[in-house]
Formats: sequence, structure tokens, C-alpha cells
Amino acid sequence: MQYNYVGNTGLMVSELCFGTMTFGGQDAGMWSKIGQLQQKEVNNLLKGAIEGGINFIDTANVYSFGQSEQLLGQGLKDLGIPRDEVVIATKVMGVMSEHPNDVGLSRYHIFNSVNASLKRLQLDHVDILYVHGVDPVTDVEEIVRSLNDIVESGKVRYIAICNWPAWMVAQAQAIARYNGWHKFIGLQYHYSAATRDIEHELVPMAKAHQLAIFPWSPLSGGFLTGKFTRQGHSTDDARRADFDFPPIDKEKAYDLVDAMKEIGKSHGASIAQVALAWVRQQPGITSTIIGAKNPAQLASNIESTNFTLTKEDLASIETISPVSSRYPGWMVERQSEYRKPKN
Repeated sequence: MQYNYVGNTGLMVSELCFGTMTFGGQDAGMWSKIGQLQQKEVNNLLKGAIEGGINFIDTANVYSFGQSEQLLGQGLKDLGIPRDEVVIATKVMGVMSEHPNDVGLSRYHIFNSVNASLKRLQLDHVDILYVHGVDPVTDVEEIVRSLNDIVESGKVRYIAICNWPAWMVAQAQAIARYNGWHKFIGLQYHYSAATRDIEHELVPMAKAHQLAIFPWSPLSGGFLTGKFTRQGHSTDDARRADFDFPPIDKEKAYDLVDAMKEIGKSHGASIAQVALAWVRQQPGITSTIIGAKNPAQLASNIESTNFTLTKEDLASIETISPVSSRYPGWMVERQSEYRKPKN
């Protein structure tokens, strides 16, 4: 397991991050389709993740409406994992109850949510707090100020973003810099060989602002596991069979599955391991978030760090999943020709 710096913070995290979306899920609506792991199973997976070299663990308040945080916190305590040896991340924004202020990114909800998360996690601070998405009615400056203040309180060490458009991230960073407030240190976005949208604006923006990138759903909701082919799919432990998310171009994904199967043969690797290796090797990626429902699945995902795709492997995937320029990208490329060195 390799460890990478998070932007320019000096903080180091493992190249894989253990995601806990499968924790809990009982009587929790859509979360029950994602996973229903309880404490004994959670503890076994946490133990496997730590023994595999992972020091970065990701959860969210909204995962099974707090069950994930609660199970994670108890698991860390049961296993006696030293607090200073793990980086714990959680999130705020999602609807947590029927009460009107128990949602969004208002100062009221950010502070209340962090307090509730810490109680469930049995911690006195979290290392990274993500805003889990866009709050369309709360002013961005108000959000950034509230996040600065929650960091100043000592309850949060760093702040990061999920699912914001690039222009909004840049706006928030400018507001923070202008006011001398804490800036965002990383981005958590959907990224896989089947869905490369972030390469258009978010990846270049992250590079310009020295932001880490933490991809979620690198297997596109399980589609790139090998369980799904044009001939059909296995419903055995296949989440996407019951919960078809995130949206992808399935025809392209089928082609990717076929190509990754062939690539895997030369590395002694599964389709899923090839898909994870592809994400890990992309520019700007700091730590890829993996999930698991059982120890064998977790161990297989961790083993994806044991090999490196060749240039030929990457080119083979690129022919199936190219990223075409979008306007103004293609115009920028065209108009920048005059700046290229002349031979």
C-alpha cells in the first residue's frame, strides 16, 4: 500500500480509502439495498482494511441515517485502533429527519450535524468533513464561513467537497482565500473508466488549486466487477441489480468489461481489480474509495494495488472510453496552437 499527500496539507492517506456505505441499512429505505452489515461483520472488515494498510476511512451522516457512523465508531473502539493512526472522514448536507432544519448547509445544520456525528462516532473530532452536495438556498460565503468556524472549533481538522460544479468550488476557494479562512483540501467525485466527466473541468481545476481527488464508485456501482455482461448478470451480491446507480453508458461499460477481462489475464487480475488500478493510475488521484460486503471482496480490492497497468493496457481502455473535448475545451485547444513551440 502506498501513501499519498493530500494536496499541500502534509497529511498522508493510503491510496485506497475504505468506504462504509454498506454499514447498517436495516429498515433504512434505499440504504438496505446497498448493504446491511452489522457490528460483527463491520469489525471484521475494519480489521481487514487496517491490516491491508488502509489508514483512510470514509463515512457520512446520511448513510443509513447515522447507522454507518455508529457502527464505524463502535468498531474502532472494539478493535482498539489508535485514533492517531487513522484518518476519519464524514459528511454533512443530506436529509436526516423530517424536521425542516435537519438538512442542508446552513450554519445551524452544519454545527448540529457535526455534534451528532461525533457522538455516533465516539470521537472528539473528525479529520475531514465533506459538504455532501449543493445547497441551492444557502449562500456560498455563508457556507464557507461556517465551515471555517467548525474547523476553528477543533471538531474538524480539514474540509472538502462532494458533487459541486467546478465553478462553485473555485468560487468557494476564492472566498476563503480573500477572507483568510480555511480552504477546501480535496474533492470526492464519481469517477471510473465508464464515467470520466470530471476530466473536463474538475480535474484541471483541482490541479490549479492543489486539491486532492478521492473518487467514489470506481466500479460504477458494481457494473465493472464482471458480474454484468451482455449475456446477463449475476444477482448474487450484485448491488446494481436492485439499485441501478450511478447512471452510466452501459453499452460502453460492456465493452470495457470485455477489454478489462483480457487485460486482467496478463496480470492475473480480475475485472474489478483492473478497473480499480485504472482509476488509481489516473492523474491527480490521491485515494480511491472502495467498499465491500465481505472480507474476500475487501481483500480482492486491496490486491488491486499490487500491479500496475502498462501503457498498452491504458491505451486499450482509452480506445473504448475516450474523453472528447467539450466547448470551450475544444476551442481552447484550437486557439492555443499558436503558443506551441515551433520546430
